[in-house]
Amino acid sequence: MIEKFRERFEKNMSRHAGLSWADAAALLEPHWDAIAHMEASGGEPDVVRWRSGQHSVVDCSAESPTGRRSCCYDREGLESRKDHPPKTTAIDMAAEMGVRLLAEGEYIELQMHGEFDLKTSSWLQSEAEMRVLGGAIFGDRRFGRVFIYHNGAQSYYGARGFRAAIDLD
Repeated sequence: MIEKFRERFEKNMSRHAGLSWADAAALLEPHWDAIAHMEASGGEPDVVRWRSGQHSVVDCSAESPTGRRSCCYDREGLESRKDHPPKTTAIDMAAEMGVRLLAEGEYIELQMHGEFDLKTSSWLQSEAEMRVLGGAIFGDRRFGRVFIYHNGAQSYYGARGFRAAIDLD
């Protein structure tokens, strides 16, 4: 898995310009278990350097990871479903994996590194004020631009998953 990650890292240097593999490997060392979960669930993780200068490991698969779809946003949303509940939630899966969901601004910035979620959508970190009202946000790319939407946190769709992140510095 480490070699596969290294190949992806070296193939996509524009995502983390100025970061060498040796420096990245040192940052990644304590996170290999979580990265393995990201990889196993279809995330194609890679290091992304945000405009702030921070680095994170982020799902860079073209579509929302296949092993993390068909889930409500969080436990509260799941428990509010009356019929046909999914097996789990995005927040629960992320916690089990040792990762977090991408924030809205990170999702928009990730789209500057490629075109993601052309056929799927991804749950994003949602503010407490929105959750109190029962909602959550998700994003996708359609018609050549990025859209951020809202939905009830109890909703789930076969084409909606979540993109994960691990902060490195």
